[in-house]
Amino acid sequence: MSQLSIRLALPDDEEELARLERAEWSPLHDVLPEQQPPYRPFFDERHLPDDCLVAEADRRILGYIRLGFPTGLEASAHVRQIQGFVVSARARGRGVGRALIRAITEEARRRGARRLTLRVLGHNTPARGLYESEGFAVEGVLPEEFLLAGEYVDDVLMGRSL
Repeated sequence: MSQLSIRLALPDDEEELARLERAEWSPLHDVLPEQQPPYRPFFDERHLPDDCLVAEADRRILGYIRLGFPTGLEASAHVRQIQGFVVSARARGRGVGRALIRAITEEARRRGARRLTLRVLGHNTPARGLYESEGFAVEGVLPEEFLLAGEYVDDVLMGRSL
């Protein structure tokens, strides 16, 4: 893998990001069913290109991370939430995910956030380990919140101060 770069997504990235999201779908990290045609758009009114960072090398997108607001309330405008995070299977274990987490943390700070939060499925131990190593702590657990592939799975709430 050549030099990794992180940048804001562009509207022209939509098709490649959508393909990546579908290719990496798994009940390990997705609560929605696997997408079937016709596919929903990657960007929408809640998820704009400016709210997404992409990791790329050799002009190929290797992963993305989305930043959003946990609520629409003014009282929580100081909080940002990671609302999507995917790294391609071929790029895992090469620091792409860590680079995206660090970049989105800086982006949240740049946008004036005081806290960064996320939700992760309890059985997704690789992601949970990465988040913990980057300063996130478990702040709550919703036991058996989801029924995925016939198994009840906890929804783990994590966060960190910025």
